[in-house]
Amino acid sequence: MKTGWITMAAAAMLAPASGMAEEPTVAASAETQATLGSGADGAVVVADPADPARTLILAGAESAGIDVFDAAGQRIAAHKAGNIRALDLREGAAPGGGALLAALDGPANAPKLFRVGAGGVPAPVALAGIEPAMTVAGLCFARSHRDGTLYLFLLGDEGGVEQWSLFADASGGMAGRIARRWSLGSEVGYCAADDRGSVYISQEAVGVWRFAAEPEAEIKPEIVDIVRLGHITDEAKGVAVAPDGRLVVSDAKANRLNLYDPANDYAYLGSVALAAGADVVEDGGSVTVAGGAIVVADDDNAPELPNFKIASWAALLAAAKLPEIVPPPPPKTMPLARASVETVPVETGGDAADDPAIWINPADPAQSVVIGTQKQSGLYVYGMDGKVLQFLPDGRMNNVDLRNGFRLGGRDVTLVTASNRTTKGISIYALDPATRQLTDVADGLQDTGFDDPYGLCMYQSAKTKKTYVLVNQTDGKMRQWELAATPAGKVRAKLVRDLPFASQVEGCVADDETGMLYTGEEDVGIWREGAEPRGGPARAMLAKITDNAALKDDMEGMSLYKLDAARGYLIVSSQGNDSYAVFRREGGNAYVGSFRVGADAAAGIDGISETDGLDVASLSAGPGFAHGLMVAQDGRNVSPPEHQNFKFVPWDRIADALGLEKR
Repeated sequence: MKTGWITMAAAAMLAPASGMAEEPTVAASAETQATLGSGADGAVVVADPADPARTLILAGAESAGIDVFDAAGQRIAAHKAGNIRALDLREGAAPGGGALLAALDGPANAPKLFRVGAGGVPAPVALAGIEPAMTVAGLCFARSHRDGTLYLFLLGDEGGVEQWSLFADASGGMAGRIARRWSLGSEVGYCAADDRGSVYISQEAVGVWRFAAEPEAEIKPEIVDIVRLGHITDEAKGVAVAPDGRLVVSDAKANRLNLYDPANDYAYLGSVALAAGADVVEDGGSVTVAGGAIVVADDDNAPELPNFKIASWAALLAAAKLPEIVPPPPPKTMPLARASVETVPVETGGDAADDPAIWINPADPAQSVVIGTQKQSGLYVYGMDGKVLQFLPDGRMNNVDLRNGFRLGGRDVTLVTASNRTTKGISIYALDPATRQLTDVADGLQDTGFDDPYGLCMYQSAKTKKTYVLVNQTDGKMRQWELAATPAGKVRAKLVRDLPFASQVEGCVADDETGMLYTGEEDVGIWREGAEPRGGPARAMLAKITDNAALKDDMEGMSLYKLDAARGYLIVSSQGNDSYAVFRREGGNAYVGSFRVGADAAAGIDGISETDGLDVASLSAGPGFAHGLMVAQDGRNVSPPEHQNFKFVPWDRIADALGLEKR
């Protein structure tokens, strides 16, 4: 249960900061010399595991640029890199390798990148494409644990948050593309990411928030702590993630550091003050934990003498009476594929694009098409380059499917059907292979009798050569119709059976060769049964969500990759964890594995998330798709943030990721 943005579990851990016992103090092991500039804020630790004494600290000196200190706090270099007040570092992220440093140049209102070399020398790395739409107050890196993409978060002085993907460009520098934007409404100046999927943002007057760092994730704030109502006295400032996973926040007005446990619903672990002799850090700014040390900006160190205080992380834990713990293991990841093409976004926002169907042109595979539903307005037809060939504003189309070889008007046609939530019927079209256009061939309204027709799939019987369409709705009802041609060259649907489920269903696919029908009961699992209207195998559970940790409700779109008449793979959208489960087509449909579709920042194509519908083809669809492809709806189309669309993933990439066969 939630109260606004705050989970009840988190709310139970919040207690007023007033009236608490005085916190312990940890003695600084060193303090830096005063910076050469007008302030001190933002630091990174360049650790030397072989010789901790050679560890370096690069620090934001504001008007003086970047100061470099040794572990004892002695300045060994100063670099006029701009007016610098925020820094972050990622090892191995610079083009060609090496540590990559991000620094905020305040007057330029822009981030700068540097490769950190021997002696902590920051060598500039060209950065193109990043144009903040706000006055930037802070920054931090985040690296995707799913696909390795490097992101840069920029924070605005009025609460804006921008997430940019970074990638090496042809010049040897780096470039950025906006992934997403949102706003918290008041000043945010500090952030830190754990590279495990979380980014923490400090909102000075409100508290500290956790967001999913993956741009494909929902922008859903989770509270860590709240100003005044929780353990933060008046202002939340610097935030850092320690290598052991614990979180440190500067409770600035209380002149202390608060500690939290993200692994235990952000439980408050206590507070510690940091002092060099009698000089306690006051109004602490940036916080950095790395290389066995914690570094805190002390901009109020003394008039005109801003500096940084350094302490052993182990000593701070001892002062807080907290045990040292082993760093958490890396998050589990799934095999990864990447899309090579994406369609033009649909014309309206919100939940709009839904389900695709692939038609392979046998005469010229490069002229194949993808038909996609727009459940607010109609049907799109896309070329293999993702561009729109046709749009039919025929109603709120939810799901779509097609079959070749339907006899109509004395010739074989490709028949396309779609569930139409506006007419509550089945829309029926013929696809012209020459023009790649759809023409309505329904014999009037083909009423489903449903209040809200939802999922749809087609079946063409190898036994009888008859063609069927199956439609369901959200209450679990599902029906099957036989499609028949009229003498006038139209198509009508004749109800042949009801096959209800206990709860909501949508995604389904029928195997024409084996006569098997697969249906996703969204919160339960995947069922299989005979696709023939009479006879055939009885319904049986293929995969129950609670029995497979790789499945996360809802079970959504599904399709088949056919290696031959009997073998292949069943692909199912596991919407709740943005993945795709693969089962064998033959035998007992054994589970093979799961994969995700990640971002290709350099190509400007984001990953795929929250997929509703998908389709798979095993025949060549032209250059780039020699062994077929998967087309999936992208529920969150980011980089840049746009309306929903469909992504094309070459089967080669999926097969290589999971070790699958190719046709």
